[in-house]
Amino acid sequence: MSLSEWIPEICYEEDGDTGLTSHIPFIPVPQGEIMPGILYMFESRETGEFEPGPQGEDLPVTEMELHQYADMAILKVKLDLETYDVVRAALGLEKMKSAVTKGQEITSNIRQALGQ
Repeated sequence: MSLSEWIPEICYEEDGDTGLTSHIPFIPVPQGEIMPGILYMFESRETGEFEPGPQGEDLPVTEMELHQYADMAILKVKLDLETYDVVRAALGLEKMKSAVTKGQEITSNIRQALGQ
């Protein structure tokens, strides 16, 4: 199957409390395919209004808005650090240097707790 024919499917573990992904959705990528660099996803919201359906029943009116989600790993490689930090800030994330420092502290605390 070529990349143009494969459609990513967003999945969730049934037992999110004890599963591998801890409530984070995942995309199973078939062999020979790559994870897309960007995902398009529709947001669906009922407006609270209704319109007549084909059988005379009232159907909720739904608005759809398209969103795009980019792979941060690709942006990290393709952008200089200053631009990447601007993107991170726009998404409500800390600057990369600060995030790395905090990540190292968390890893150190976990190792100490495990007696390593």
